[in-house]
Amino acid sequence: MDRGTVGSAHRGRLLVEVRKQGPSAVVTAVGELDHHTAELLREPLDDCLGQGFARLVVDCSELEFCDSTGLNVLLGARLKAEAAGGGVHLAGMRPVVARVFEITGADAVFTVHDTVAAALAE
Repeated sequence: MDRGTVGSAHRGRLLVEVRKQGPSAVVTAVGELDHHTAELLREPLDDCLGQGFARLVVDCSELEFCDSTGLNVLLGARLKAEAAGGGVHLAGMRPVVARVFEITGADAVFTVHDTVAAALAE
């Protein structure tokens, strides 16, 4: 199982780290995902898909905030991953972030797991 770090990006309020774990790419977002920081998540997600990782696990356990722009980044990645035969799995969402997904109905289109380990085990 490859656990090497693929990359990371950081600008103020959001840190994104990517690592490979078997056939999955685990993308960890730490901080606030909004209009100002969304590209910091969009680019690594697109890079993972471009490298052939159709199964993305987004670790949301350290994500403190997500607005509609952030949600759209995740929805866009989901469409691209599904077109490639994979999907986007969300793990460890805090209640404040999970609420955004519930209100918008987006929780119905993502596979949501309690932990990254659970997402990787599926």
